[in-house]
Amino acid sequence: MSEPHNVDAAALPDYAFGSSSPMWWGTIGMIVVEGMLFALTIMSYFYLRSQAPEWPIRAPPPDLLWGTLNTVLMLLSGLPNAWTKRCAERFDHERVRRGLWLCALTGVLLMAVRVVEFATLNVKWDDNAYGSVVWMLMGLHTTHLITDTYNTGVLAVLFSDQPLERKRYVDVSENAGYWYFVLISWLAVYAVVFWGARL
Repeated sequence: MSEPHNVDAAALPDYAFGSSSPMWWGTIGMIVVEGMLFALTIMSYFYLRSQAPEWPIRAPPPDLLWGTLNTVLMLLSGLPNAWTKRCAERFDHERVRRGLWLCALTGVLLMAVRVVEFATLNVKWDDNAYGSVVWMLMGLHTTHLITDTYNTGVLAVLFSDQPLERKRYVDVSENAGYWYFVLISWLAVYAVVFWGARL
C-alpha cells in the first residue's frame, strides 16, 4: 500500500480564467437565471399577443430608428469588450485600463440612446397589456445595461491606479463575458419589441 503524498499548494496561483474559476461558474449561473427571466417575459409577450384581437393594442409599433441604432451600437460594443478581455488575460494593465474606460463610455452612450428608445415606444407602461409587457422587456434589459456599465466603471477606476493583483484581471474577463449576455439578450428583446409588433 503506497503512502499518501503531501502536496504543497502554496505556489499555486489564487486565480484562474475560464471554467477553472469559481467566478466563471458564478457568472454562468447568473446568466442562466437571468436568461430564464427574459425567456419567461418573451413567452408572456407572445401569450398576450395570442389573446388580443389586435396587436399592438391601440398603439402603433415602436419607432425603428432608435431601436435599430441601439442594436448597431450594441453589436459594435462587442469589439472593445473582446479586446479588453484579451488584454486582461495577458495582464496588460495599460490596455485593460483604456479598454475599461472605453467600454464604460460605450455603456453610457447606450443608456442615452435607451432614454430616447423609451420615448418612442408609442405606448405607456400602464396603457394596456401590450404596453406593460413591452416596458417590462425594455426595463429588464435596461437594468442589466445599467448594472454592467456601473460594474465596468468601478473596474476602470480600480485599474486607473497602479497594477493590481492578478485575480482582478479575472474580474475584468468575467465582466466582459457578462457583457456578451447583455448584448445577446438585447438582440432577442429588439426582435420581439421592435419586430414582434410588425409581424
